[in-house]
Amino acid sequence: MTSTAADVLRLLTVRGETLAVAESLTGGLVAAELAAVPGASKAFRGSVTAYATDLKRDVLGVDATLLDRRGAVDPQVAAQMAAGARKVLGADWGISTTGVAGPEPQDGQPVGTVFVAVDGPREALDERALGGKVAALRLNGSRTEIRMESVRSVLALLLERLVGEHTGNGRAQDTEQNGGF
Repeated sequence: MTSTAADVLRLLTVRGETLAVAESLTGGLVAAELAAVPGASKAFRGSVTAYATDLKRDVLGVDATLLDRRGAVDPQVAAQMAAGARKVLGADWGISTTGVAGPEPQDGQPVGTVFVAVDGPREALDERALGGKVAALRLNGSRTEIRMESVRSVLALLLERLVGEHTGNGRAQDTEQNGGF
């Protein structure tokens, strides 16, 4: 995975942009993956590990009504976490992870339900404004495997977004990906 993290950080550094992370089910693994890359501090601002729902609300600014109505395992929660990380940590880009790694279902969602999100710069006059993007994952495997695949997936989503923005091929739509072990 470090190669994806290195690619992300290299692109951000070249562009003079920064990254912030908001994590729930991954518990700091995304931040650790980024920090493992030499020179990460040129682009990586930091992270918020908001494992508890009240931290998602109070620190990252996730809408309380949304959390009450849908729980923390939700695509809109993931999107708001990514946007919140950007804002709180003062970064150009924000990424987030939220989901159920197991062993038990949570918020009515089965084990392996994961949402990863990217929130990036928006140019008001640009018709191709990218804004945010959420991927819904249905993962199989152990708790550790689900968490590690979530890390890989959020970094891949950001890389895709960075490359897509650079080439003008970015799409502001939700995607569903199936992972497995």
